[in-house]
Amino acid sequence: MLYYFLYQFIFQEYGRVSESWIFKGLNVIQYVTFRTALSTITALLISLLLGGKVIKKLAELKFGQEIREEGPASHQEKRGTPTMGGVLIIGSVFVSTILWARLDSLYLWIALGATTLFALVGFADDWIKIVKKRSLGLTGKQKIAGQLITALLVWGLLWAFSEYPWNMSIPFLKATAEANPAISVSWVGPIIYGGFIVFVLLGSSNAVNLTDGLDGLAASVTFIAMSALTGLTYIASDARWSNYLDITHNPASAELTVFCGAMVGASLGFLWYNAPPAEVFMGDVGSLAIGGALGTVAILTKQEFLLPFIGGVFIIEALSVMLQVSVFKLTKRGGHPGRRIFKMTPLHHHFEMTGWKESKIVFRFVIVAILFTLLSLTTLKLR
Repeated sequence: MLYYFLYQFIFQEYGRVSESWIFKGLNVIQYVTFRTALSTITALLISLLLGGKVIKKLAELKFGQEIREEGPASHQEKRGTPTMGGVLIIGSVFVSTILWARLDSLYLWIALGATTLFALVGFADDWIKIVKKRSLGLTGKQKIAGQLITALLVWGLLWAFSEYPWNMSIPFLKATAEANPAISVSWVGPIIYGGFIVFVLLGSSNAVNLTDGLDGLAASVTFIAMSALTGLTYIASDARWSNYLDITHNPASAELTVFCGAMVGASLGFLWYNAPPAEVFMGDVGSLAIGGALGTVAILTKQEFLLPFIGGVFIIEALSVMLQVSVFKLTKRGGHPGRRIFKMTPLHHHFEMTGWKESKIVFRFVIVAILFTLLSLTTLKLR
């Protein structure tokens, strides 16, 4: 919106060629890299400036965090801390993106729409937990249904209104980076890929949701993962870089860079208040939305197979839960309780139960997240 105002102003006032220093100064907003930087800064400032007011309002509404008795004892002191702070992240991202992005991009609206819908699922879950006093919130089937509907909407919009390349771009397999016209015009490719989209979006949204259990953990890892995804999104939209690095070129994804930048800034601003000891928690409204945003951008930029590296900590946290539940069920026989691999899952709780301090766990997980991100970036040249 602000981008269009400035864009129209400089060309109506000065034309497309001018020696005016005002024209040369404002002309830089045409570049997506510059607008991404502005979007990041705007989201950061919105989060920082409105964070205190949002926390105060959540406290007035008595939107306090409920703590399960079976969790680590140290968490009981967090009971009543304002939650649902994810509305601050989503609001900052939405406003910043609208201000600085070109609004004629279908991919941009798909990303914003999917993030909002995942946030609504999380909001309903938080609302039931806090206001309706039902400790588990939405049932598992209800939550999955909401996520599934969102994933199918993403797939349907791509199939009906875009020229999305339905090839699976697999790192280290150069041929897969090239869009296959035969697959794109056939119904087989989109149908098969639809199942893949559902898997990616449900997996990423739930993985971030499971990671949100320690002060500053999910926000820190989100900042790192989204920073990497911002770079990858820009590369995928640029013909020179995508051809050089053998990545599926998709110029329609250019404005997603602005969206990713906003997510980086918003998560960093939220971390100001979520750092230990947390003044606010993001809740499911934040974690499901962030996970949905990560998955959606990865799909739109054909980086799905890099997502396990970009968000490696999220994946490890989710796998720890899946492994624990699977082993427990498989070893549960004859009335005897099943075996446990970890003291408690997700994995960060296991380390808490072994005696690690919360801040130590967060810092070490952040280090692992950085290593995963560097690994994802090194795969570009290795191709």
